[in-house]
Amino acid sequence: MSKIGNYVKQSSGYKAFIPMDFPQNNIVEWDEDLILLLSKADLAIGKLNAIDQLVPDVDFFIKSFAKKEAALSSQIEGTQATLIDVFKAEAKIFDEKSSDVDEITNYIEAMNFGIERIKTLPLSLRLIRGIHEKILKGVRGQNRNPGEFRSSQNWIGGPTIDTAAFVPPTPQEMKRSLGDLENFMYKTGNKLPTLIKAGLIHAQFETIHPFLDGNGRTGRLLITFFLYKEGILSRPLLYISDFFKKNRADYYAKLNSYRFDTGVNEWLKFFLEGIRAVSEDAVMVAQKIRKIREQHLHEVSAFGRNAKTALFLLDQLYTYPIVDMQLVMNLTKLSKARALDLIEKFVTKDILRETTGKQRNRQFAYHEYVSLFSKEKID
Repeated sequence: MSKIGNYVKQSSGYKAFIPMDFPQNNIVEWDEDLILLLSKADLAIGKLNAIDQLVPDVDFFIKSFAKKEAALSSQIEGTQATLIDVFKAEAKIFDEKSSDVDEITNYIEAMNFGIERIKTLPLSLRLIRGIHEKILKGVRGQNRNPGEFRSSQNWIGGPTIDTAAFVPPTPQEMKRSLGDLENFMYKTGNKLPTLIKAGLIHAQFETIHPFLDGNGRTGRLLITFFLYKEGILSRPLLYISDFFKKNRADYYAKLNSYRFDTGVNEWLKFFLEGIRAVSEDAVMVAQKIRKIREQHLHEVSAFGRNAKTALFLLDQLYTYPIVDMQLVMNLTKLSKARALDLIEKFVTKDILRETTGKQRNRQFAYHEYVSLFSKEKID
């Protein structure tokens, strides 16, 4: 049976989970189910890497998926802001619901920071601290030592350490375990498949829980960073928080079981199913975007003398899928009257939909595009 550590009673009376040296020999027990899931996940990622053939401008596609990941990963940790709030904030459309949208924009900044750094640097503890600092900068948790590994004991669940659902390793053992994890992340001699390593890295990081806050968000980013660094992803386009959020209870249960007996394999099967699911979903969304884009390009091209400006606005909607009059004027450099006329043409073709139901301060959504990334109601 694979096992990665044990609870050890501390001098003050509580028990902390102390990981063994990582990874243990034969940490993965190969069975038919695990092999099949790995094969399916590999195949799905192969199709994901060919996504350039499905969408003409893959960069805007990546950015939209990254924003979705940022929103969902933050929501797993209790953030109330949504992807719609992010779209509105980027369009400088603010309302009361977007009060904690900074937590999501921080996550996006951390994501971009990490992707740029790992192009030339190893995925190291130093880089992880830098990512964590950006996640917590100026938001909830900013007083909990952003960018610094903890020097005190923490715990997960429960009002006290004695009633906690899980107590991570002591600060001293944490340092040793982090050293093992860092070696595992860029040690080339390990023969485990890269997807298996990615699953182990995430679960081990969450077990070590090296920060006072923000461990979940940091640990989920490590998955994409590691796969991109290792060349499994040709672009940073795999984000698994959608799967984790939809299966939140299982996510926490599998992470907890990872620490005991046969839990490593059960966690890895769950993780690989998540990789397959989100990869296939991304490919499906790309196919739908191509279809929508082709249809709307055809419709907008027939706008007569406004066609050139209309095509430009259509392209901008992939960056700003929620707009108001002021943003359309700023983007197109049109007068208010001409911008209004252009918006009305988009509304008539049902490319844009008015979402507020008001006569003033109206907002318009590129609703077919938004619905591919978010099922929430736009208002």
